[in-house]
Amino acid sequence: MSASTRPTATPPDPQLDQLCINTIRTLSLDAVQRAESGHPGLPLGAAPMAYVLWTRFLRHNPRNPKWQNRDRFLLSAGHGSMLVYSLLHLTGYDLPLEELKKFRQWGSKTAGHPENVLTPGVEITTGPLGQGFANGVGMAMGAAHLAAKFNRDGLPLIDHYVYSIVSDGDLMEGVASEAASLAGHLKLGKLIYLYDDNRVTIEGFTSLAFTEDVPKRFESYGWHTVTVEDGNDLEAIERAIREAQAETTRPSLVSVKTVIGYGMPAAGTRKAHSDAPGAEAVKETKRALGWPEDAEFHLPEDALAHFRMAVERGARAEQEWDALVARYAEAHADEGRAWRDLMSGDLPAGWEDKLPTFADAKPSATRVASGEVINALAGALPALIGGSADLGVSNNTDIKEGGSFQPASYDGRILHFGVREHAMGATLTGISLNGGLIPYGGTFLTFSDYMKPAIRLAALSEVQVIYVFTHDSVGLGEDGPTHQPVEHLAGLRAIPNLYVIRPADPHETREAWRIAIERRHAPTALILTRQKVPVIDQKLYNPAAGARRGAYILAEATGDEGQSATPQLIIIATGSEVSLALAAREELQQEGTGVRVVSMPCCELFDAQEASYREEVLPQKVMARLAVEAGASLGWARYTGLAGDCVCLDRFGASAPGDVALKNLGFNVENVVARARALLGK
Repeated sequence: MSASTRPTATPPDPQLDQLCINTIRTLSLDAVQRAESGHPGLPLGAAPMAYVLWTRFLRHNPRNPKWQNRDRFLLSAGHGSMLVYSLLHLTGYDLPLEELKKFRQWGSKTAGHPENVLTPGVEITTGPLGQGFANGVGMAMGAAHLAAKFNRDGLPLIDHYVYSIVSDGDLMEGVASEAASLAGHLKLGKLIYLYDDNRVTIEGFTSLAFTEDVPKRFESYGWHTVTVEDGNDLEAIERAIREAQAETTRPSLVSVKTVIGYGMPAAGTRKAHSDAPGAEAVKETKRALGWPEDAEFHLPEDALAHFRMAVERGARAEQEWDALVARYAEAHADEGRAWRDLMSGDLPAGWEDKLPTFADAKPSATRVASGEVINALAGALPALIGGSADLGVSNNTDIKEGGSFQPASYDGRILHFGVREHAMGATLTGISLNGGLIPYGGTFLTFSDYMKPAIRLAALSEVQVIYVFTHDSVGLGEDGPTHQPVEHLAGLRAIPNLYVIRPADPHETREAWRIAIERRHAPTALILTRQKVPVIDQKLYNPAAGARRGAYILAEATGDEGQSATPQLIIIATGSEVSLALAAREELQQEGTGVRVVSMPCCELFDAQEASYREEVLPQKVMARLAVEAGASLGWARYTGLAGDCVCLDRFGASAPGDVALKNLGFNVENVVARARALLGK
C-alpha cells in the first residue's frame, strides 16, 4: 500500500497542536463536570499522546468504523472514557456533541466506560482494568493469523496496528501480565501500547504498592520498550511511536511520563483521578490552559478543521485498500473468494452437513465427542480457531491438522495459551472482535472462575466466543474437590447473554456445537464430562435435535398399554445426569408411575422459547417435578416450583473414583427414585 494510506508527518504547528490538545482536555472536563461524575485525570494527562497517535499515526475511517484494515485503538484504561469520546466526536464519527453533553446519562452513547455495541468507533468494551490490555493481544493474534493466511508479496490485505492506552492499574492486574507474557512469546510486532505513566492511583502514589521497573519487566517478557520523559513533548512521543513501528518482531510498550489531571488545581495527585472537580476548579483549569473559562464544550474552528481531516484521509485510505483488494482478487482469485467469504460473517453453505452423526457411537465422554465435532467441522469452517490453557489433550480442543499458532507459523489454528486462563478468556474476545474468526478456548470448568470477568465482558460486548469447559462435575473423580466444580454452572447461568449448554451424550454435544456456531453475536459455554456417558438411543427416545430449543421431552410418560400418558412426575436433568434420569424413570414406570424425562441442556435457550412450547414441555398442572444435576441447586426452583425438589450438590465433592463419588453424593438410581417417591407421597 502507498504511504498515503497512513497519516504522514507534517511540519509542526505548535500553536495549533496545543489548541487541539486543549480542546480534547476541556471537552472531557466539561462532560465530567456536567455529569458530576467521571474520571477527568486521565483525559487531561494523556491528551497529548492521544493527539499524536490519532492525528499522525492512526489509520481509520470515521465514516466506516468497521473498515476491515483500520488500525485498532483501545482505551484499556476505560475509566478515562471521555478521552475516546472526545476524539471520536472531533475526528468525525457519528457521535454528536449532544452525546458528549449526556455523558453517563440514561440512554446516551457515552457510557461511563466505553462499550463497543453502544458507541460508533469504540472497538471493545473496556473498564475492568487489564481486560483491554489482553483484548488487544487477541486482536493482534487474530490479525497475525489472517495476514499469514492471506497476505501475498506486494498485496498485504491485512496490514494494521493495534494501539492502546494503558494505565498503572492495567499493568498491575494479573490478566495483563499473562497477556503480556503471551504477546512477547508470540512476537506480535503490530502491537503498540502507550503506557500513561502518571504514578498515581485512587489511594495515592503508585509507590504505595507498585515499585517495580515496568520497562524491564516488559523487556523480560520479550517486548521492545521506550520511555518518553515528558508527556507533553509531542515530537518525543512521535519518535517513540515510529521507533515502535520499526520494531517488527516484538510488541512495544511506550512509557509516557504524564501528569494526571494536567492543568487542574489537584494535578499530579489522587484528587485528580476521579469525580467532577467542581465549577470553580473547572474555571481555574481552563485559565491554566489559556481557555475561555466560561465557554462550555467550546470547539475552536481551527482545531475542529484539523481533527476533521481524518474524514477525508480515512476515505482515501479505504479507497486505496479497496483497489488493493481488487488487484489481489485478480491475481489470486481463489484466495480472494476465500477472503470475502471469511470476512462476510456468513457461515459457509452446507457446513452443518459435516457434523458427525454418531450413528455407531459407543459410550464416551462428551469432551471426546466435542473433539470429534471440532475436527469434523474444521475443514468446513476455516474461521474456526482455538486451543486451551495447556490442556489441549485433555479438553480435546486440538484441530488435528491445524498446526500450532507460533511466531514462525501464524497460519496455525491451534492456539497454545499456556497456563494462562485469565489471558485466554480475554484474548478470545479480541480475536473475535478483530473479525473473520470463530475462536474457542478450553480448560476445566472449575477454572472458569479465572475467566469470569472476560466471559462477562464477551457477553456484554455481544461477541462470538465458544468456551469449552470439561471435567464438569464430581464425576471427574480422584482430583477431588479443588477440581470438582459445584457452584460454577449456577454462576455462569447468571451471566446475561451467555448460553450455558451441558449436553447429555454425543448427539446432544453435536447439537450444542451447532447452537454455538450459529450464535454469531454472543458467547456460548459448552459444559462437558471427563467420564464416559451412555449414548442415548435416538430410536427409543426423542431425537437430540430437540436440544436446539434448550429443553425437550426426551422420554414421555406411558400408561399400562405403553401409550403416552399425562405424566405424574417430570424429571428434569442435564448432562451426565440425563441417563440417570432415564434409568430412574424405568424403575418408576415399572411401579406404575408415569414419568416424563426432560433433557434441559440450555436453560437460557429454553427460556427464550415461546410460552406455548415451554408449557408443552413443563405443563403447569404437573407440579411434581424433580431436577437432577451434579451441581448447586441454586436456580432450579425456577423449573421445579415450590412443590418440586432437586437432587443437586450443595457441598464440595470428594477425592474418589468418579463413579464412587457420584454414588456416594446421591447421584444414583436408588436415591433419585426415593426422592421421586417422596415427591409423590409414596
